[in-house]
Amino acid sequence: MLILSRKPGESIMIDGRIHVKVVRVEGDIVKVGIEAPPEVPVHRMEVYLEIQGNNRGAAVTQKPPLPRVPLARPAAATESQANGSVRPQIVVRPPNPRRGTRSAVQENRP
Repeated sequence: MLILSRKPGESIMIDGRIHVKVVRVEGDIVKVGIEAPPEVPVHRMEVYLEIQGNNRGAAVTQKPPLPRVPLARPAAATESQANGSVRPQIVVRPPNPRRGTRSAVQENRP
């Protein structure tokens, strides 16, 4: 760590981009001014430590596991479905009194 002595109004330059100036000294309190580019974050140590703690906490946050959902199992195939012997049948329904006609419906039944 580099330790420097500065009087009020004096300053130091860091990396040619960060200007630190001693603004005033009041008893045991030293007021410091800092000029830095926007991409260089400047925080008081207690704020910086809080940010770091929040970041660490966010990094380990886990989502709860999804509940297990049972899978639907297909119904057991009948022997006629398994060997492919299912034939379509034509079923004639009784006349519809509102229409006055018969309707034919094709169904897959053994």
